[in-house]
Amino acid sequence: MEALGSDRPLVFVGFMGAGKSTAARVVAAELGVSPFDSDRELEQALGESIESFFDREGEAAFRAREEEVVLDLLGRPDARVLALGGGALGSERVRDALRRHTVVQLQVDADDAWRRASGKGRPLARDPGRFQQLKDDREAVYEAAASAFLPQLDRAAVRGTVPALDALASAPDGTRMAWAAAASGHHAVFFGRGLLASGFFHPFAGRRFGVTDAHVEPLHGVETAATHALAPGEEQKTLARAEEVLRFLAVSGATREDLVVAVGGGVVGDMAGFCAAVYQRGIRWVGVPTTVVAQVDSAYGGKTGVDLPEGKNYVGAYHQPAAVLVDPSLLETLPPEEAAAGYAEVVKTALIAGGPLWARVREGGSVDDETIWRCLRTKLDVVADDERDGGRRQVLNLGHTVGHAIEAATGYGRYRHGEAVAIGLLAALRLSGRDSLREEVAGLLGARGLPLRFEGAAPADVLAYMERDKKRAEGRVPFVLVEAPGEVTPGHEVPAGELRAAVEEVAA
Repeated sequence: MEALGSDRPLVFVGFMGAGKSTAARVVAAELGVSPFDSDRELEQALGESIESFFDREGEAAFRAREEEVVLDLLGRPDARVLALGGGALGSERVRDALRRHTVVQLQVDADDAWRRASGKGRPLARDPGRFQQLKDDREAVYEAAASAFLPQLDRAAVRGTVPALDALASAPDGTRMAWAAAASGHHAVFFGRGLLASGFFHPFAGRRFGVTDAHVEPLHGVETAATHALAPGEEQKTLARAEEVLRFLAVSGATREDLVVAVGGGVVGDMAGFCAAVYQRGIRWVGVPTTVVAQVDSAYGGKTGVDLPEGKNYVGAYHQPAAVLVDPSLLETLPPEEAAAGYAEVVKTALIAGGPLWARVREGGSVDDETIWRCLRTKLDVVADDERDGGRRQVLNLGHTVGHAIEAATGYGRYRHGEAVAIGLLAALRLSGRDSLREEVAGLLGARGLPLRFEGAAPADVLAYMERDKKRAEGRVPFVLVEAPGEVTPGHEVPAGELRAAVEEVAA
């Protein structure tokens, strides 16, 4: 592969043990350039090891020398790929110089970082307590400086990020990239305002065949060879409509070298992804989510499918996208009720994440860019651990067991997905025995005009659809329950009487 198509060098940052030097070597080899490592350059300048200089002269003297070396490296025209020491970003001058570079944060688990760094001549990796505190303190600095975020990856996976990192360098200013890792494949999620208007697209190779809906088509679009527009609504997510999309691809001459581009909300993404999964036994697809529900949740994870009258998403496949392009400015055209429906998924994700995201959401503010970004990062982290829903990923079903049953029992036409999930969240919190948290969540949802009770179906009908839930195993449906924000666990068996009471409570 040729060197970067942009004049912005790549700089790898992160905590000790994150693998910055290795990543720089792998990426530099892929690009055909020489890697630079600030710690190695610093030791050459010092004429001794970092550890010996640090112990003799102290941290302040060490940081001053480090700053000199790093600033020199960042100014060198031949330094196209660099790895910086974990503490280099403590310098304001270094952080300012990094604005002219594409900064990539490598993430690392605290235990792995300690295992890799301790006993390796690192003066700040001698005490585990101080080490953990240092990692916590530095995370916000890395996050603020970086525009790309990579999880722990092996060498082959790091090599696979190069085309996306190259594309990021040519994206509109302010665009960020998260890397979605899953057992079946990895891809980039690009996030930034003005992505569509700028003409940005990734991956570039292959013709594009669009799938959208009649509401979205006149508002937002991607340059395609041809586009098929569905009628809007969950009730369109059927095998019959899937056949229409598949025949559109066939008549248009789409091949395995081409791309399906899903421009729309969750229904469009589910449908287009499913059709891409089965057309010619699988072709690539790219998601361009245009709703809050899709941008915070459904566009990630590779779950695709259509509904049957017997149950929601009964027919489907896991098929990871080739990329997801998230442009928050597209949400400005959403009708208020659609934006409100998406808020239920924001609350769900914040309950799962806990910590700063829950603190942000419980304030009741608008769903701003940072909230969407944190939600999608939460979803990607969960999927990376469990792509096929066998363990941790099941927490993402919080509120969905009852919500899906409400959608099915009311014929998929009465409630938007997010509206049904809002009601399902309240039922899940009642089953969890968290009454005060339930009241707080009900206040957040009610303030957006979301329904807190369902009508159009009897509680018995909803319970019957739950008995057919696709997640059931050994004759029972597992529930996701909440101990506290950030403490959400799947696989709970709920007594029939308690479940009936919770559903009756959210019935109009």
